[in-house]
Amino acid sequence: MLAAYEYGPELFLAVDKDTQTAFLFSRKSPLQVVRSIPCATGQSLGDKKTEGDLRTPEGVYFLGQRVDRDLDFELYGDVAYTLNFPNPVDRIEGKTGSGIWIHGRGRKLLPRDTRGCVALKTTDLESLGRELPMGQPVIIARKLTWTDGPLNDDSPSRLAGLVRSWAEDWQGKRQDFFSHYDPEAFSKTEGTPFEAFVGRKKRIFAAKPWLQVMVANIRALQGPDYWVTWFDQYYRAPDVAATVGKRLYWRCGDQGRWRIVGREYTAPSQELEPAYLAAKSDEVGELVSSWAEAWKRMDLEAYLSHYDRAADQQGRAGLEEIGAYKQRLWASRVPLRVDCRDLKVDLDANGLRATFRQDFEDDSGYRDQGLKTLVLRPADKGWLIVSEEWSAP
Repeated sequence: MLAAYEYGPELFLAVDKDTQTAFLFSRKSPLQVVRSIPCATGQSLGDKKTEGDLRTPEGVYFLGQRVDRDLDFELYGDVAYTLNFPNPVDRIEGKTGSGIWIHGRGRKLLPRDTRGCVALKTTDLESLGRELPMGQPVIIARKLTWTDGPLNDDSPSRLAGLVRSWAEDWQGKRQDFFSHYDPEAFSKTEGTPFEAFVGRKKRIFAAKPWLQVMVANIRALQGPDYWVTWFDQYYRAPDVAATVGKRLYWRCGDQGRWRIVGREYTAPSQELEPAYLAAKSDEVGELVSSWAEAWKRMDLEAYLSHYDRAADQQGRAGLEEIGAYKQRLWASRVPLRVDCRDLKVDLDANGLRATFRQDFEDDSGYRDQGLKTLVLRPADKGWLIVSEEWSAP
């Protein structure tokens, strides 16, 4: 049952094999049919099982490359789009075949007249134009049904929450990260034992002092007996920073537990580094505010809690030296003002580099203004200062 829901795609194509009709849906309130277009599917009835069975597969697929050269015009017209058949769930089911496309037709469009592809009149396919970008979801079903009411199923929101939990467990290098997967099914879709996947990830966990994983633009669609979530993912480690698109295929087990059975990589819909820096700037702003407040209160324990144990503060090495210096200073001078403004946050090999204007005053009448630079590393809860430098303006 198709319906509008929070994590549904804004636009998607759906093919009804029974009526030989393709529908372009828009996720409004309610779900709306933007266009209905005649189409042709495979010559044989039923879901595709094997190479050459002349059936059109049923499930959730995604558009790949646009093909507009070296085509047999009678069969394909002058434009075609690849589909990702077999997808991971298809491989679990042992389905075989390739070359399933959505394409035009250079001859008269007749119902059930393809070798397994979905054919549209070339003029209809061309007229869709911008509505068919790479990564656009396509649902193919024997019989489509939809409602103009809300989806009576909390699976999309649950799965979106699981995607975020999966990313948090990955970032935290937790053992729970592996519990998100179905080992047997995932092994089939990857073509390697699950133990090899676990071993590779654990080696990365051990080698990287920290990881950062951010997900955004989460979407979800239901297949015959599975759901697909897709999203943009930003991954950071000391030696790498990259945005990719990712799809996770989920199945619900007997205990009502959703687990990942397969994955695919694709192009991202958005470059996430600016969004990552914006989010981390908010976190760093809170840290700087808390750090400055502890300094003003002369709360040594709270002040030192913002530092890595081996932090360097203007040549003072480690928490012991930093703490001893502050204790001596506070014994004779009480800070009256520590104002921080014009915060700027950038990437750094250690994590993040925060620079800001610092205005300081104590009860002895001493005042200074300068540029403070903090280098921060990710920690279990937030960030820790690994180096601190002050320079005159």
